Amino acid sequence: MTEPGRPEPAIDDVLARHGARRDALLQILRETQEHTGWLAPATIARIAAGVGLTPAIVTGVASFYRFLHLRPVGHVHLLWSDNVTDRMLGSRALARELCRRLDAAPGRPSPDGSASVGYTSCIGLGDQGPSVLVDQRHVLTRMDAQRVVELADLLRARVPVADWPAQWLRVDDGVRRADRLLGAAPMRGEAVRAAFALGPAATLEALQASGLRGRGGAGFATAAKWRACLAAPPAPGTTRVVVCNADEGEPGTFKDRLLLARHADTVLEGMTVAARVLGAQQGFVYLRGEYRWLLESLEATLRRRRAEGLLGARILGADGFDFEVAIHVGAGAYVCGEESSLIESLEGKRGTPRIRPPFPVERGYLGRPTVVNNVETFCAAAHVIAGGASRWAAIGTAASTGTKLHSVSGDVARPGVYEYPFGVTVAQALADAGAVNPQAVQVGGPSGTCIGAAEFGRRFGFEDLPTAGALMVFDASRDMFETARAFAHFFAHESCGFCTPCRVGTELVARRMDKLAAGHGSLFDAHELQALEALMHGTTHCGLGASATNALRDTLVRFRPAYERRLQSPSFVPAFDLDAELAPARRATGRDDPGAHLERRG
Repeated sequence: MTEPGRPEPAIDDVLARHGARRDALLQILRETQEHTGWLAPATIARIAAGVGLTPAIVTGVASFYRFLHLRPVGHVHLLWSDNVTDRMLGSRALARELCRRLDAAPGRPSPDGSASVGYTSCIGLGDQGPSVLVDQRHVLTRMDAQRVVELADLLRARVPVADWPAQWLRVDDGVRRADRLLGAAPMRGEAVRAAFALGPAATLEALQASGLRGRGGAGFATAAKWRACLAAPPAPGTTRVVVCNADEGEPGTFKDRLLLARHADTVLEGMTVAARVLGAQQGFVYLRGEYRWLLESLEATLRRRRAEGLLGARILGADGFDFEVAIHVGAGAYVCGEESSLIESLEGKRGTPRIRPPFPVERGYLGRPTVVNNVETFCAAAHVIAGGASRWAAIGTAASTGTKLHSVSGDVARPGVYEYPFGVTVAQALADAGAVNPQAVQVGGPSGTCIGAAEFGRRFGFEDLPTAGALMVFDASRDMFETARAFAHFFAHESCGFCTPCRVGTELVARRMDKLAAGHGSLFDAHELQALEALMHGTTHCGLGASATNALRDTLVRFRPAYERRLQSPSFVPAFDLDAELAPARRATGRDDPGAHLERRG
């Protein structure tokens, strides 16, 4: 982090850079914190005055995002990736050892103020863990016991991150299998020129003929989404908006990280093609806070494309073909991967999902018709237009055309990113990744589907096994109950809190799983877990809440013995000692006779 100094000039500079706009509040808060270290009440008040809001509203926004600090943190703030695959690599033991050497604890900085240590759900480096996020600006990969010893010494000596061993901060591409997307060079105008030659209507027809569907997991037809946005008239004096969802927050997913690092030009090509079709002049890349370390390289790509006439005013020298892209960096909120939450965050608000309809294609960013597609979808759209719809449609299956990127991690010899045509089997992916004796695969992250060995013949595709791109592999030594319990805690932590079924339900599921883990399970608990799962699937405000119990549902069915070992009692077993809870009352009354103890009655 930048050495804290006088905050007022830094705040004024940040406010001026963003024009003190209300919709830029999250960026103002995030950039200010990079100078001040944390958001003190005086800092909040100054920002609030600058953007014309009350300190209470600004504090409410800041408190929503876990990377914004309303209390002091250490000189260096470290967050260990806490996804289940990192835990399998020993991340928790390494984090505890670092805390011991610094005399720190999660939520409590070291006594000398040199560092604070904590956990975050996943930082998109599942193929190179255990990994650590440093000040939300750097990442450490492949941590081990020796590196922890050396890291503690560097932190105590306050050695700048720039002087740490370079290999610690190295992020590899991790490409294990390349096809249409990963095997091609980044585009430098090919798709934009093709779209310009075709014209908006023919470009949209080509996209429809290709059969391209969104790569975020839901699989909505890309051409249909763009058509719906095109049918929504923008308000006078405004245009439609194009947004790239780069908030790759699903644990176990890291393929968008690779595309942003090595194929950003192609992603921006796809966005520019969309802008040409929609007549949009404004675009955003919503970059997840965990990928803040990619910001400088992405900004450099934007500058180069402007210089090459591929962004900005008069793209390719054409009058009226104007399109600009800005990068909006998130601040740690899983729910912002949902498109309406993302738009709320773009507008400088808490990332709470909107009530729909209206859908973003009708009323999105600042009320304008807005297309939101993810990184891989825009990349694929560029390839469709540059290479031809028929060429794309010839790959994969009839209902799932083209290729799909998969982030493979866990119990495999070769973790990384694999690109396959749709229709490949899970078994093929496991063999290529070097999985030995796998018992389960979590497809699509915690909100996806957990399958067992009997289903490894299933094929990736919207007609069989859809996926957002994550494959977490678990061999026969893993306890699938503990995997589901880890996911339950993830969703309880990440709930935005807007609706009661998700806010309360995720917490109840996590507590019930903890009860079983502590040895207090009964058949009653199994019925309660199933009831909670059914309730949340039908009552939550957004799709993220509805998918929060997918892993519970799947593991209860496919790995029932992992639960039955913890459900031995036929009658209810309380999760706590009620008699012990009455101890303060006994002390207050001075009683310790048999009548004052529950277990002694009778």
